[in-house]
Amino acid sequence: MNKIISKLNSKKKYLQIALNSTLEEAQKIIAQIPISDRILIEAGTPLIKRYGEEGIRQIRKWYEQRIWGETIESPEISSVSFNSLISLFFENYSQSKITKKIPSNSKIIPYIVADLKMMDRGETEVEIAAYAGADAAVALGHSPIESLNAFVQKCEDLGLDAMIDMMNVEYPLSILRQLKKLPRVVILHRGVDEERFNKEKQIPLHEIRRIKSNYDILIAIAGGDTLREAQRAIFNDADIVVVWKSFFQSSEDTANLAEQFLKEVK
Repeated sequence: MNKIISKLNSKKKYLQIALNSTLEEAQKIIAQIPISDRILIEAGTPLIKRYGEEGIRQIRKWYEQRIWGETIESPEISSVSFNSLISLFFENYSQSKITKKIPSNSKIIPYIVADLKMMDRGETEVEIAAYAGADAAVALGHSPIESLNAFVQKCEDLGLDAMIDMMNVEYPLSILRQLKKLPRVVILHRGVDEERFNKEKQIPLHEIRRIKSNYDILIAIAGGDTLREAQRAIFNDADIVVVWKSFFQSSEDTANLAEQFLKEVK
């Protein structure tokens, strides 16, 4: 297996805040969250489907402004057609590596996850995420192995962290063993509908040690959105805790809530 070069530090524990609502809500939430090198911002699947590549790009811009002390500007787009996004991509994307401007005195580098839930065309989807400014992209573990291999390789080529979401995959190790190269992160995930309609469905925390005993890999836990669930995930040696319900809409408690989660994710 490949030696993984990543922007994530394996010695740290991270809080990943998934933004699944509108860009307007995303703007408000980003403006309130604490400035921390342990917070990852995710452009969630519903948001990407609504706004496309521009949604990822806008979230990155706001997060950069938040971290680097600039005024967070209002959304620049209301709706963008799929055809215009594709046209823009192929007109401008010509680099083999995507570079991002980072102030020389910055101690915190914004980190954006694009939750693509890739199932096919792994290379193409990674290119789109990279061009939009993402630092990581997500594929589904149920994808064909050929697509996962292409996805992981393209992430490596373009300097993104590959993440594979094992939602509804009974044996994640069986997927990992078939890959030519490892992803940087495996996501163990209880889906929203699973949690809603099957109250007995548990987050597969038992898979953390099973995977880590075989591979040097980071584990993200998604599908739990309470402080207690965050505690359990970290106690079981998870590296990243993904939350979204508490950050679906901004409120007066948004900043305080993020601080509370950071205290548990350590």
